[in-house]
Amino acid sequence: MTQKIALVTGAARGIGLATTKLLIEEGWQVAMIDRDGDELALAAEGLDQAKPFVYDVSIPDQVTGTIAAVRSAFGRIDAVVNNAGVADFGPIEDTDFARWRRVMETNLDGVFLVSQAAIPSLKETKGALLNIASISGLRASTLRVAYGTSKAAVIQLTKQQAAELGEYGIRANCVCPGPVRTKLAMAVHSPEIIAAYHDAIPLNRYGSEREIAEVIVFLCSERASYVTGQVVAADGGFDSTGVGLPALRV
Repeated sequence: MTQKIALVTGAARGIGLATTKLLIEEGWQVAMIDRDGDELALAAEGLDQAKPFVYDVSIPDQVTGTIAAVRSAFGRIDAVVNNAGVADFGPIEDTDFARWRRVMETNLDGVFLVSQAAIPSLKETKGALLNIASISGLRASTLRVAYGTSKAAVIQLTKQQAAELGEYGIRANCVCPGPVRTKLAMAVHSPEIIAAYHDAIPLNRYGSEREIAEVIVFLCSERASYVTGQVVAADGGFDSTGVGLPALRV
């Protein structure tokens, strides 16, 4: 059987790196895409079934180069994991258009560009698109006007992809992580915010990068061969509890 190839954006750290490692465990080879070349090189060390590619998914010409380079290196693409994203939180009144565009160009434009460029390859393999949105795309909260809106758009984009590309055998699904215990989150979340999240999440804890990766890899695999157009919140039940964390209002 031909070894399957996954393209993972934002692969230098966090959920992208955890997904890369789990895909390798499952027998895939992985094209690791990130614009942070130094961090990507470190992340790829020792991963014999992965190759790093330094590209910025928000720049159309670079996206074209990304797909060409991955096809040249591996010969095929069986799954695309659109994980690259930026988090920029702030009040609506303080979000100028430049700040808005910085979020949209990676979180939304990048998903559109990479997916579109990969369609010919995915038609050949009857492959899978997996887009990473966020719980912030499903439920509103303060300070996330750009971030939350970008992720809500990714959810709708996924449904559009599933509706249009299904006839080619391409599946498209979306994972919406809730609060995840990443180094970045732990560095910026105050004890008050951490406690508020624990109180609001039915499982009473943050998720791990590996737990999110498990859902992503399942949806990319043949085990999910009849699953498309779905939005899966991997959030410990957070979406079931409504809105409004006072600790996040300032």
